Amino acid sequence: MTKLLSMIVAAMFAAVSVSAIAQDKKKEAPKKEAKKEMKKGEGKKEEAKKEAKKEAKKEDKKGK
Repeated sequence: MTKLLSMIVAAMFAAVSVSAIAQDKKKEAPKKEAKKEMKKGEGKKEEAKKEAKKEAKKEDKKGK
């Protein structure tokens, strides 16, 4: 009976471990695909928007 119980616990641990590893791999894959799909000019546009926001915040602080 104790061997059966230990086998069940070991099987549950293995199943949980495998499912956790599988979920980690799924999270990493879309990031790589998204970078490949992005066009060359799109990255520069996003950076320009971020810089414009930073400059606007600086101007607001100077005005106060």
